[in-house]
Amino acid sequence: MMEALEIDQRKPLPNYLLDAAGISIERMPMLNVIFDRMAASCTDSLQPMAGTPCYFSVNGITNDRVGDIIKDYEANAVAAVLYAEQWDSRIIIMLDRDFVFTMVEAMFGSDGAEPPLDVERSFSNIEIRLVQALFERFAKALQSAFAGTSNVTFRVERVETAMASLAIGRSGNMSICANIMLQALYRGGQMFLIIPHSALNPLRQKLATVVVSDGRAADPRWREQMETEVHRTEVTLSAVLDEKMISLGDVVKFQVGQVLELEATPRTLARLESNNQVLFWCQIGQLDGYYAMQVADPVDQKREFVDDILSR
Repeated sequence: MMEALEIDQRKPLPNYLLDAAGISIERMPMLNVIFDRMAASCTDSLQPMAGTPCYFSVNGITNDRVGDIIKDYEANAVAAVLYAEQWDSRIIIMLDRDFVFTMVEAMFGSDGAEPPLDVERSFSNIEIRLVQALFERFAKALQSAFAGTSNVTFRVERVETAMASLAIGRSGNMSICANIMLQALYRGGQMFLIIPHSALNPLRQKLATVVVSDGRAADPRWREQMETEVHRTEVTLSAVLDEKMISLGDVVKFQVGQVLELEATPRTLARLESNNQVLFWCQIGQLDGYYAMQVADPVDQKREFVDDILSR
């Protein structure tokens, strides 16, 4: 029994050593993918709510202490504490004053003609309620971004305007901080996503490998409707057997019954086009009294482009 106990005690040692060393962003390339997914998801989810386009983009990812990140935003930001049950950990999403005011204007139909609000005041009840709705959407966007890496759910635990109340551990604990920029109404703001190292340490191996896939949740109804509409879409096809360059003077001399000679032969392949785009090379023939086209070869777009350039 003592030997088994010693073995169990030795197993976690490598994890303890790695935890003490902290997380290197360069060794976790999947973090960049996850935060990019979250930014894209935020952009998509806010389109139906805002009267103007709102764009989110990752401005940078850093390693820093929680206290150092939030100390400069006392009374100048609003933050939400999210609880991740599967990780048994808490993370912070913080929005600066410019972010909040920009989103309020975008949500209530501003066209950006008025100068940005630059007043040192507390956030109103309407602004706090709007921000709470945004935090719910941001939590779902982050959950969707992590879907391919970790099956985790984020629940908004509380919303705070006093940065000193954002206690998710010791202020000196190291965290990953993603800075996500908002652009709307010719202005913008900043979102800070703060995740403690202790929450990400169990995911080190998964975050070290980039998985190229779309982290957004697939909508089966949208996919089915898209497929149905594509199948129902009508396109116009044109078959070109041969072309001949002639002058406009020769065209005006055309007479009824005149025969135009082409260089095509019965073995010449016709060009099947749609919207001036060559699709296939086809053999022309007859079937049940109609002209028919049988696909012979697909078109090599790169080769066609090179041939077109060389022929000029």
